[in-house]
Amino acid sequence: MTQPEPASSPARNPGFAPDTVVVETGRPQRVDGASVNPPIDLSSTFVSAGDISNSPFAYARFDTPAWTPFEEALGQLEHASLPGLVFGSGLAAISAVISLVPAGGTLIIPTHSYQGALASAEQIAGRQNFDLVTVDIADTEAVIAALDEAGHATAGQVPAEETVASAGDADGWTASATAGEAAPPGMLWIESPTNPMLEVADVPALAAAAKDRGFLVSVDNTFATPLLQTPLDLGADIVVHSVTKYLAGHSDVVLGAVVTSSNSLREKLHTERSMRGGIAGPFEVWLALRGLRTLAVRLDRAQANAQVIAERLAAHPAVVETRYPGLPNDPGHARAAAQMNGFGAIISFTVATADKATAIAEAVRLWTPATSLGGVESLIERRRRHPSEPATVPEGLIRLSVGIENLDDLWADLEAALA
Repeated sequence: MTQPEPASSPARNPGFAPDTVVVETGRPQRVDGASVNPPIDLSSTFVSAGDISNSPFAYARFDTPAWTPFEEALGQLEHASLPGLVFGSGLAAISAVISLVPAGGTLIIPTHSYQGALASAEQIAGRQNFDLVTVDIADTEAVIAALDEAGHATAGQVPAEETVASAGDADGWTASATAGEAAPPGMLWIESPTNPMLEVADVPALAAAAKDRGFLVSVDNTFATPLLQTPLDLGADIVVHSVTKYLAGHSDVVLGAVVTSSNSLREKLHTERSMRGGIAGPFEVWLALRGLRTLAVRLDRAQANAQVIAERLAAHPAVVETRYPGLPNDPGHARAAAQMNGFGAIISFTVATADKATAIAEAVRLWTPATSLGGVESLIERRRRHPSEPATVPEGLIRLSVGIENLDDLWADLEAALA
């Protein structure tokens, strides 16, 4: 099928600032009588009598006008030359990208990553027969050493040329590979800042090192959002989002997305989505686009709140350690300042014991004790309550997703719980 036409054209103007792009892109063409907002298209099938490859839409599992405005908007925000691909969940998007690692290859992933990504990586590695290596993503030399070791280990194991076997091939690379296209030795998966330790990777250096060695580079940009960090500009091949979080921003949808400027990679990822059924509902995508419109103002407020709360936590006697890239003494501060346009609205801090951390989460009255992040409301969670969280995460670590409520109210509630 042909590529669907963009939903709109005005925001392609590179002169628009990102906080204008979030408002203006993905709207209908400006003609008399047109809607200001795109409609919700609920059709599962589309009129198509001729050659199906010439139809932009035929069946909604492959493409639908319901996705086009959001995909166009996210592609523009991430500075991609192609529209994004929306998925039914962040984990569906993550799994599709990880499935690109070829049999015999290596996936290098941060030790501290979204736990769903780590679990998915383990499952897919076992199914597709590739190696999984975890690293401290903030230690650039260690990551480069892992790339070198993986490159030596996979030499001769990954076929130099792989072709399409079938639409449902278990090997994500060959599932939609162009005939004769060489498979990479593996993939470097970057999460920066990391979840929940907020380590900051040197994305440009790691991307350059990985690509010099033939590896694909994927970056989970959920914490930063494209307003604070555009990984494609820093050398990444693929950007992944949990749209559920900041992009949609209201804790009312579950969605994911992938962005790339590579036609070949987009085709592979599109095949993964279509053949494995990881698709999104029209109404959920419409809600995500509506949420995206306020991303800039939401993030500005949440980030301003987070900076002050982090500073106050760092000075509190009950707090053992505070991790937030916006603190001048944070290990990731210099890198974040160099490659990001802000420090985000996620804070992690550690108290003496797991029991103390649990008591704090139970004592708050304004903060909501819940998992997830990136909504307008402020959330608090002791991360080690999840059995799958790495043992290197302190038992007393609390992750805060700072929302847009009144700063004094947020601090008064948290300070009382810390007492």
